[in-house]
Amino acid sequence: MVVPLFIGMCLNTFAPNLLKIGGFTQALTGTGYPTFLGMYLFTVGAKISVRAAPRILARGFGIMAAKVGVATICALIVARGLGGSVLGLSTLAVMVAMSDTNGGMFMALMSVLGDKDDAGTYVVQSIETGPFLTMAIFVGTGLAVIPWLTMVSVIAPIFAGALLGNLDDEWRQFFARHEPLVIPFMAFTLGQTLDLRSVVTAGAPGIVLGVFVLIVTGTVCIVADVLLGGTGIAGAAASSTAGNSAAVPQAIALADPAYAAIAPAATVQVAASVIVTAMLTPLLATWWCKRAGGAGRVGGAGGAGKAGGAEEAGGQPSTGKVTSAV
Repeated sequence: MVVPLFIGMCLNTFAPNLLKIGGFTQALTGTGYPTFLGMYLFTVGAKISVRAAPRILARGFGIMAAKVGVATICALIVARGLGGSVLGLSTLAVMVAMSDTNGGMFMALMSVLGDKDDAGTYVVQSIETGPFLTMAIFVGTGLAVIPWLTMVSVIAPIFAGALLGNLDDEWRQFFARHEPLVIPFMAFTLGQTLDLRSVVTAGAPGIVLGVFVLIVTGTVCIVADVLLGGTGIAGAAASSTAGNSAAVPQAIALADPAYAAIAPAATVQVAASVIVTAMLTPLLATWWCKRAGGAGRVGGAGGAGKAGGAEEAGGQPSTGKVTSAV
């Protein structure tokens, strides 16, 4: 996600009209971003299964509720109590970075640190993916004014994918396998809506944001996991920022133009949080696994930590390796 995003930013900064020659080529510029985002949301929906055991679903919902809940609280504090910005971080950046887990890293860490039940909790957590949940929270808390039809347009591809995926396992597996093919194009077109010069002012606060995400969401997710009968390992592994989160600020800005001015900086800050948490989350999960008495499963943790440090490409790997997007 990060590399094609950066390439798109460079292209938009130094040669903004290079691909704007019309036809299929221009579709690979920022104008094509909504199309690739719609494709991505469909593949995300196709991976959502309603067949998981109730106990696993309860744990997954608890971890998701803790992560999204604390993100909402922090966003409201920034918006209502701090005038919409703190340390150069906007309400939008805080909400987006804190509310979506890096699914590829989560599954990779669970393959070496957790068990099948831990991995299964991501079925519910995958609901965090994409802009819909952020939109719903912003509208519900009065932080954004988004038409209901726009909300429907976001959830429609997710719902269509979920319906198809639950009707036919082969289709679900097909779209789950090919989701990573969509993400580089989505990131590349998104990058062409951003100016690289914004990194100068927005990048440093993003590092602070990444550390904050790890500490705050890691703590609440571990507590939620333990209270619901887990070891806390799944909670620790949910302390990251998803690579695809970098696409959310611009999606929010498309739905509510009031966020158009801050969306570029928020995108850069969220991308920085992605990289920081990709490096630190495996360390937190490994440390908690040892603390929770799972030292016997940490044999491959070092490898997972290194693999997890390379950000997700959006898929759910079946092994302890994560495709590098950094």
